[in-house]
Amino acid sequence: MADSNPPDGPFGGLPFFGDLSKLFSGASAGPWEIAKQLAAQIATNDESEANVDPIERLAIEQLVRVAELRVNDVTGRTIGGAEGLHTEITNRAGWAIRTVADYQPLLQGLSDALARPPQAMPDEAADDPMAGMFTAVFGMLGPMMLGFTSGSMVGHLAQRSLGGYSLPIPRPAGAPLLLSLPAIDQLVDEWSLDRNDVRLWTCLHEVAAHAVLSVPHIHHELTSLLTGYVGAFQADSSALEEQIGSLDLSDPASLAGLQERLGDPDVILGALNSPEQRSLQPALAALTAVVVGVTDHLVERIGTDLIGTHAQITEAIHRQRVSAGASDRFVERLLGLELDQAQYDRGAAFVRGVQDREGDAGLFRLFHSKRELPTVAEVDAPGLWLARIDLPDDD
Repeated sequence: MADSNPPDGPFGGLPFFGDLSKLFSGASAGPWEIAKQLAAQIATNDESEANVDPIERLAIEQLVRVAELRVNDVTGRTIGGAEGLHTEITNRAGWAIRTVADYQPLLQGLSDALARPPQAMPDEAADDPMAGMFTAVFGMLGPMMLGFTSGSMVGHLAQRSLGGYSLPIPRPAGAPLLLSLPAIDQLVDEWSLDRNDVRLWTCLHEVAAHAVLSVPHIHHELTSLLTGYVGAFQADSSALEEQIGSLDLSDPASLAGLQERLGDPDVILGALNSPEQRSLQPALAALTAVVVGVTDHLVERIGTDLIGTHAQITEAIHRQRVSAGASDRFVERLLGLELDQAQYDRGAAFVRGVQDREGDAGLFRLFHSKRELPTVAEVDAPGLWLARIDLPDDD
């Protein structure tokens, strides 16, 4: 029997829109709660996790303090203040939930991009009712896409991430140093490594990354580039139509298919694109190369003497980096980060070039001011960078 109540709105008679409306009206959580829930489920494979033992937490906090003192000594900076760095040692679900919260300002740019009207359609497609429908549906899908994409991204990242700086992304000022004990111990078991050494290595890496990314001008510049990149996504209604137009949303099984496709890298990245992103990519790649290069240098510089099995752990981390799966690469592509081996090699070459000329004293000039950040060309020519920053400041 036909429904006696007429459909609401201009698209209410279309099954696709009607079922989307039902789907959205049945969801009580906002996009960030969806993201946190999904991230925790994916991080743990939807299985329960034990909380971190307080004794284990205390032991790792002591290792963080050791790493902090060593990094302070080498860099000449006091990164944790008199009381030291605040640390959050958690399980994978806790890591995922904290990371969604920390990344929220960045990912909000994606939400804003999804909420913008798609690019204008070609003249010949302007009268196509399906194209017009999918132009409108972007506004409806935006919050859901944000929740699914953010949750999927962080959840997959949480499965392998040892700490909060597994990606060179600044955390909010005052956020705790984040460590995932289950992921750390899994690396130990997979590679038959010394447990205490791996825990100390991870603490050292996280403190070193924090020392670099908490420098105000580095934090600001990298955050600006990441926010600009994510916020420059542009909706492409025809690409979204191609990806999800075949779904029959009157079928409950298709609603599950919608969720799956909205978490698919090719759907999201195929439906969003921007020339502005291509213009930002060189500067973003250059700065992230420097950040990972300096971080790895600090870990190598300190860890070689501090950790007995440093070489074995470094090899395991290297292999983990180069074996990153599609979900890890999705995270990087979504945020404009290209963390392949070439990028790590580029950062290492910059550090080596500066070290050969001026040692640590030259390298840590990066910490002085924004003026000391290398240009895109200077990352590949560290001698030119040193020559430029030696020139008198025109200001």
